[in-house]
Amino acid sequence: MTLEKTPKPTESELEILQVLWQHGPSTVRFVHEELSKIKEVGYTTTLKLMQIMADKAMLEVDKSSRSHIFHAAMDEEKTQQQLLGKFLDAAFRGSASKLVMQALGNSKTSKAELDEIRNLLDKLEGGSK
Repeated sequence: MTLEKTPKPTESELEILQVLWQHGPSTVRFVHEELSKIKEVGYTTTLKLMQIMADKAMLEVDKSSRSHIFHAAMDEEKTQQQLLGKFLDAAFRGSASKLVMQALGNSKTSKAELDEIRNLLDKLEGGSK
């Protein structure tokens, strides 16, 4: 799948993908239980949404056992890059620095996170620690 043809997941679809990315191939029941920890959602809603996602090629399903097993057909990192790119263009006119300044200015960033950011910047500039 190219980025152009990759479907953009809705918020609910992204929540399902995040469960599958974190836990790996899972049944609808497991995904539903995980989603129920963060929001109120009906089992049949989760089932129907996962079936639609399979139809859109966002999920693949193994029907070889009684409980169908779903797994993400979309790569987590590529999906994040695609969504971030669209968000960056729409909200920050494509400026990564504006995004970073806003993110760092709106939250309490820990020393460990700042160190991670410094290391990433060093790597991007060609220096390595």
